[in-house]
Amino acid sequence: MQWYYSKNGTQLGPVEESELRAKLARGEISTTDLVWREGMPDWLAAARVAELSTTVPPLGGVTQSPYSPPQSQPAPAYPQTHIYQGPDIPTNLWQSIVVTLLCCLPFGIVAIVYAAKVDGLKARGDIAGAMSAAASSRTWCNVSVLVWVGILILSLATGFLAGPTN
Repeated sequence: MQWYYSKNGTQLGPVEESELRAKLARGEISTTDLVWREGMPDWLAAARVAELSTTVPPLGGVTQSPYSPPQSQPAPAYPQTHIYQGPDIPTNLWQSIVVTLLCCLPFGIVAIVYAAKVDGLKARGDIAGAMSAAASSRTWCNVSVLVWVGILILSLATGFLAGPTN
C-alpha cells in the first residue's frame, strides 16, 4: 500500500507502509505529521491512523488537521478539504459560449477561459480568485455583446447612408 505524508508543509511520498513505519519508529515522521493513503477520507495525524497504531504512540488532543498539501506537488487523489458554502458564484460559461458562437470570437474565447477557471478556484478554496474570474468572464461577455451591437449599428448606418444602388 502506498502512503503519502507531509513534513514541514511539504507533501512527500509515495512510500510503502513498511518504510512509513520505519520513519515513524526512527522519529523522522512525528506523530503529529499528516499521513494519507488511497481510501482514506482525509489526511490525519499519524497517531490517529489505525493501521499505524502499533508503530505510533497515542497522541492526545489532535484528531484531524485542515492541512491540504500544495497543488504544485504530484498529489494523490485525495478529497477536497475546502467546501465553499456561500452564495453561488456564476461561471457565465454558457453565456461565454453563446457570445463566442453568435458574435465576437476573440472576446468570447477570453470569456470562456475565465469562466472555466471559476469552479477550479472555488474547489481549491480561492473564493476571491473565483469571484474575480467570474467577474472577468462577465465583463468579456458584455464586451462581446457591445462590439456586436456596435458592428450591427455601424453596418446598418452605412447601408442607409449609401442609399439604394442602381
